[in-house]
Amino acid sequence: MRWDSGQLEALAAVVAEGSFEAAARSLHVTPSAVSQRIRSLENAAGSVLVRRTRPVTPTEPGRTLLRLARQVELLGAESARELGPAAGSPDDDARPVTVPLAVNADSLATWIMPALARVDGVCFDLHTADQDRTVDLLPAGVVMAAITSQREPVQGCSSVPLGVMRYRPAAARSVVERWFPNGPTLEALDRAPVVVFDRTDDLQDLWLRDLAAAAGVPVPSPPRHHVPSTSEFLRAIRLGFGWGMWGPLGRPGARFPLLDDAADVVMLDDDAAIDVPLYLQQWKLRSEVLDRVAAALRAEARRTLLPF
Repeated sequence: MRWDSGQLEALAAVVAEGSFEAAARSLHVTPSAVSQRIRSLENAAGSVLVRRTRPVTPTEPGRTLLRLARQVELLGAESARELGPAAGSPDDDARPVTVPLAVNADSLATWIMPALARVDGVCFDLHTADQDRTVDLLPAGVVMAAITSQREPVQGCSSVPLGVMRYRPAAARSVVERWFPNGPTLEALDRAPVVVFDRTDDLQDLWLRDLAAAAGVPVPSPPRHHVPSTSEFLRAIRLGFGWGMWGPLGRPGARFPLLDDAADVVMLDDDAAIDVPLYLQQWKLRSEVLDRVAAALRAEARRTLLPF
């Protein structure tokens, strides 16, 4: 079956922009024209492709065609850049290609942006999720590449190792003095408040489970602060809200500004660490743009992250 490129473009725009009206603005057409293209594509596919919600979301058949639409868009833009502008036409060669990328919040706040800044001629559509869940956006067609903790490649994707982010249990001195005068005992950890990123963040619980398993006792269940921002999470620890897993920590000499100026932060256990491996998964698509993005990410990872 041959698919209409204009209809695929409308599908990608509706999902990316979240509504038919916003998609129409991005495509410089009317909302009714976008709606007509989507209906025509749905008739050709024999399935409903998008849920008319806010934001618009693709159905399972819609995800399949969304991946195709993203690939057509990327390869078409690359071809235009290679051919160069035709005589008397606008300089499309200078128009950047958009690459949707899924990243975890801690990578975004520390090492991702310097890597992406080195890639010319590309606009990035960044999607944040936990490192265990970013990979889910690949088969959905939402992104072309993802920073993930999952090593096994999802169908249609490749996977390459990047490095390790390390986290260590830490607290402000005031928290240590108040809650841990005899050290981080299991009894104290059951009472002392803990700072977690969100309800999918299990780094703190991993350390607690390890301690409890070694002692053969129930896992502590401390009161929790939920702070879903990397910078504010670290600030909450500095300000004494509670203890938490301090990081991400990288190679010696690799500086992450968010982790600087932490003289009043104390490691609760000098030997404890939770290591989170990171991989780059991306579509198996011959693309010069994706290759450049991947190369920049791998280079920055080698410079900043701990090796496997």
